[in-house]
Amino acid sequence: MKNIKYTYKRLFVVGFALMISCLAHAVSDEVQFADDSVEVSLLTCSPHDEIYSLYGHTAIRYHDLRTGADWTFNYGVFNFKAPFFVARFLFGLTDYELGVVPFSVFKEEYRRFGSAVTEQVLNLTPDEKLALRHALEENYKPENRVYRYNFLYDNCTVRARNIIESAIGKESVKYESQRLSLPVDEEHNTYRKLLHIYTKGHPWAQFGDDLCLGFKADLEITWREKQFLPEELMSDMQQGRLMDGYAGIRPLVKQTRLALEPGVQFVSSGFPLTPSQCFYILLGISVVVAALELYRRRTFVCWDALLMTLEGFAGIFIFLLFFSQHPTTSTNLQIFLLSPVPLFFIPNVVRRRPTRYWKISLIFLIIFFLGSFLQDYAEGMEILALCLLLRVCVNLYLGAQSKKTVIK
Repeated sequence: MKNIKYTYKRLFVVGFALMISCLAHAVSDEVQFADDSVEVSLLTCSPHDEIYSLYGHTAIRYHDLRTGADWTFNYGVFNFKAPFFVARFLFGLTDYELGVVPFSVFKEEYRRFGSAVTEQVLNLTPDEKLALRHALEENYKPENRVYRYNFLYDNCTVRARNIIESAIGKESVKYESQRLSLPVDEEHNTYRKLLHIYTKGHPWAQFGDDLCLGFKADLEITWREKQFLPEELMSDMQQGRLMDGYAGIRPLVKQTRLALEPGVQFVSSGFPLTPSQCFYILLGISVVVAALELYRRRTFVCWDALLMTLEGFAGIFIFLLFFSQHPTTSTNLQIFLLSPVPLFFIPNVVRRRPTRYWKISLIFLIIFFLGSFLQDYAEGMEILALCLLLRVCVNLYLGAQSKKTVIK
């Protein structure tokens, strides 16, 4: 009887242990399935025709295949209709924020633009996925989601990179360029050269960029600084490695796929003339005016007043950018070509009074031409400089002839 009871008790214990083991195994499988079902991806959107998207865009996708939750975290949300948006953008006072929308909504927006969306599924551990989700949730809180946007140093792409690295551990992320200590090639080693790649075919957008950027945009940058551009970050991510004690060395990207095929883009026709063509026309008019002035031995003060007014107001714009929070807009040597100084001398020029303006302008132009060895100027600036130099020479020459006539 005792042996029978002992046998039943032993069978009960063994059965209970097997049941617990099976339950634990089932729960483990469910948790593992839940972890494996989550995909965290870097989304890179190709450029389209809108001026704010000439350089592409970056976002983060969080997709749970088990529950169907599919969200896009986008650091590029802004209100273009906000008061003085363009002025605030130029002076580095624009606030962007983190927005969260369903991936289907995000995808549809770029489908309408005709842009392609490349998805890089990150090769993260369950803990890293969870850490990134918590970081994004924390960043999306109302008190955290707004940030001061900077086009080159703190934009939507840089923000996406930084939060991914913070969740993984920045020290464990190794990019190919960093690992091999590769130098940046000379064709893409400055901010200006990189921007020119994306503004090719948009001469006036390129002119606007180059007019605002100072010589700091022509200083050599590092491979990491290049990552402010979405396609540069995507390329580095593709070759990246993760190094840690949990899973050893593994690729940063597990899978790359095209989440949205490129579509048809409707490119609006811009101004038919390039900046250089416009300035050549201005130079041609100046040559004709100068010939007439030399024939008449008398300057056309209205023409001088017009050029000085345009030069002065453009100079005010460049001068104000010296106080922008964008570091690359300060120390812009184009200030020696377009400066507010002419505005102070217009009354004397119009009344044909003696003025030192033309000698001051000549000194500025000489400095401007010498500065071309340090800074790449906006398209057509040298042509404009020749136009203004012609005005200086004509006024100095006719002024000298007038003094000789008075002396005689």
